[in-house]
Amino acid sequence: MDDKLMLMIPGPTPVPEAALLALAKHPIGHRTAEFSNMIGEVTENLKWLHQTENDVLTLNVSGTGAVEAGIINFLSPGDRILVGSNGKFGERWVEVGKAFGLNVEAITAEWGKPLDPAQFAEKLQADTNKEIKAVILTHSETSTGVLNDLATINSHVKAHGEALIIVDAVTSLGAYNVEVDVLGLDVVASGSQKGYMIPPGLGFVSVSPKAWEAYKTAKLPKYYLDLGKYRKATAKNSTPFTPPINLIVALHTTLGMMKKEGLESIFSRHERQKNATRAAIKALNLPLFAPDEYASPAITAVSVPGMEADKIRSAMKKRFDIALAGGQDHLSNKIFRIGHLGFVSDRDILSCIASLEVVLAELGYDKFTPGAGIAAAAKVFG
Repeated sequence: MDDKLMLMIPGPTPVPEAALLALAKHPIGHRTAEFSNMIGEVTENLKWLHQTENDVLTLNVSGTGAVEAGIINFLSPGDRILVGSNGKFGERWVEVGKAFGLNVEAITAEWGKPLDPAQFAEKLQADTNKEIKAVILTHSETSTGVLNDLATINSHVKAHGEALIIVDAVTSLGAYNVEVDVLGLDVVASGSQKGYMIPPGLGFVSVSPKAWEAYKTAKLPKYYLDLGKYRKATAKNSTPFTPPINLIVALHTTLGMMKKEGLESIFSRHERQKNATRAAIKALNLPLFAPDEYASPAITAVSVPGMEADKIRSAMKKRFDIALAGGQDHLSNKIFRIGHLGFVSDRDILSCIASLEVVLAELGYDKFTPGAGIAAAAKVFG
């Protein structure tokens, strides 16, 4: 049957009908009073979602562009930075840092394991000359389903006193309680195709006063991603360059939906669906890739020893039109990932698990009792 695709991947995520209808509207002028008023409302609601009084800027980029902007606006060539790397996206920020001539020190952990805050503490405490200018951290590592300990690592950065903390919150913002002002986070980047429930194309960066001070002396090259331009324009409810107008109209819609649901309900929904998914996978006797205590609320990675993960994904797509994500790099064909991020309901989780049971049985996997996964998930939802 056509047009029944169910996205159960960490991005793009499902888009509500109200947002799809907003995308279908005739574009309006981006220098009109109507659009200016909409930008003002969007900016206020972005601050609400980020739990901050800081600037929250909207860029015409993906999540990677938002993180890159969050790096290059506050640093200078040769600056010493620490970068947490325990997955594909941590590795990406190492690559970005090196591409811009930064002195990158990677703090690593095996893929599927969380970063060790003590390793950050050791480096930061030893830096008596305050040479470390920033610590870059992926909060929810999308490639593995690991949620890194942002609060503890941030506490060590705060104890250092000089370094900025730059956070890739692309799959945690809007799914997990990221208290930007309470934690004193300096730079937080995210992307529209995740918890914001709209298609790819917009990136968001929150910036603290401390980061703006660093901006004044930062010397890395920038133009289109110069956040100073976005700050000036946002203060006037405008944009420095032509924006994807209908994406912002759709964002206006979904942020309104999120405010109606409320932060506590949004976070508890993601936690509930994470727990239900993990309970179901355990009941199917498949290994979970990330430990329970560091499990991302946005994505669950599943190991398939003795099986080909891509065959499972292919069968889910062909049989039920459900899209699951695959493993990346050395995890290709070894894991699959179930997204439960953004506009996902409990019903979607149950449908996905039921379909997965059918596919596993058809592929000859017999290490579970039929219905066990559904029963385990239903118990969490009960």
